[in-house]
Amino acid sequence: MSVDTVSLSGWGRTAPTTAVRFRPRGYEEAAAVVRGRGPRGVIARGLGRSPGDAAQNAGGSVLDLSGLARIGGVDAAAGVVRCDAGVSLERLLRVLLPLGWLPPVLPGTGRVTVGGAIGSDLPGLDHRRAGSFARHVSALELLTADGEVRTVLPGTALFDATAGGLGLTGVVLGATLRLRRVSTGLMSVSTERAGDLDDLLARFTAGGDRLPYASAWVDLTARGRATGRGILTRGEHATPDMRPAHAGRIRLPQRSGGAAGRSLFPGLPPLPGGLLSPAAAALCNEVRYRGSPRARSGELRPVPAFFHASDALPDVRPLYGRGGLVRYRFAVGYGQEETLHRVVRRIAARRSPAVRAVLQRFGAADPGLLSFAAPGWSLELDLPASLPGLGRFLDGVDEEVAAAGGRVCLAQDSRMRPETAAAMYPRLAEFRELRARLDPAGAFRSDLSRRLGL
Repeated sequence: MSVDTVSLSGWGRTAPTTAVRFRPRGYEEAAAVVRGRGPRGVIARGLGRSPGDAAQNAGGSVLDLSGLARIGGVDAAAGVVRCDAGVSLERLLRVLLPLGWLPPVLPGTGRVTVGGAIGSDLPGLDHRRAGSFARHVSALELLTADGEVRTVLPGTALFDATAGGLGLTGVVLGATLRLRRVSTGLMSVSTERAGDLDDLLARFTAGGDRLPYASAWVDLTARGRATGRGILTRGEHATPDMRPAHAGRIRLPQRSGGAAGRSLFPGLPPLPGGLLSPAAAALCNEVRYRGSPRARSGELRPVPAFFHASDALPDVRPLYGRGGLVRYRFAVGYGQEETLHRVVRRIAARRSPAVRAVLQRFGAADPGLLSFAAPGWSLELDLPASLPGLGRFLDGVDEEVAAAGGRVCLAQDSRMRPETAAAMYPRLAEFRELRARLDPAGAFRSDLSRRLGL
């Protein structure tokens, strides 16, 4: 097992802190770290894709599980796989797709580990039908505060606290997942432009869930009559009869570390003020909106290109400057669309340089005590952390979301106040009580847990 002292941050590169990092080669080495933890405790970490501070532990220990990446076995007949927590969804997809299966839930990036997907209870593009990631876990191996490894099953209090529990109930070491059967490696994709937010919401709901996968890019720089305009993308798994006769073998995107892992400008460090001015962001969004088709259906794309298109793009983080980026994701329920309208108008009126903004629909709430997804609308956006007054602005948005019964995603948060989190997550007291009972000494801690009092 390798050990080093290192400065760590989330993917957003805000608020780095120093911790002792352990890289275990097996379950027993991971258990030894938990048993020998110091007074600041320990937190698990995967590929570091959480934008905030959920996988940081200032002055304590961080258990890097990226080396625990064995895929123990795929039961192609039953549609289940057993794998270590450090396996990435990108790698899992590569292994499963040729066998006619997919991971149960796929978010917008494949560079997330199975353990991270469980700890965040990640929702995918078809949440209305499939729910979040942990709903498809048959069993998980959890390293608890006493240094023992337990098999935890769905329907138990410990499972519900671990799903979306951000690593604070223990270290997920492995899991058994139920898979989704597919007949081809292609998606049939529909794309359409919407002139404003009302139009976009109407197009989302039109046709029900005939095309189960859906998300929209929203232009948060557009104002006036075009406020909230966007591009809606929907998809379904292509059947063999949809596949063109000349189609050859589906090529998967290159592995991590290729062009997709490089900076947009090779050799360019994060710039002091970044490159994202309001004018540049507005121009970028205008080009994207005008360059998209008004309506197009039946386009065939490889599965990885549909779900993980952003992974094939260069690293855009240098554009946000040395302060990094703040990812803000909130959800409000159906019937609270006016709150969504107000937030979009506030962002547009502030002329925030937002080029990435993703709108989704959620279905039934998941059982995790701190799971994010609940019936309604979710909007996710990235903003430069160095924007003047950004903290005060987002505090105000927090209040508006909370007043509407909505919530901000804890797994992506880097700046929320503890009282706001308590107002948004009604089962937080239940989560704290279970943690206090199972881990009275506070073995599992993170910068996020201290900041929010989780």
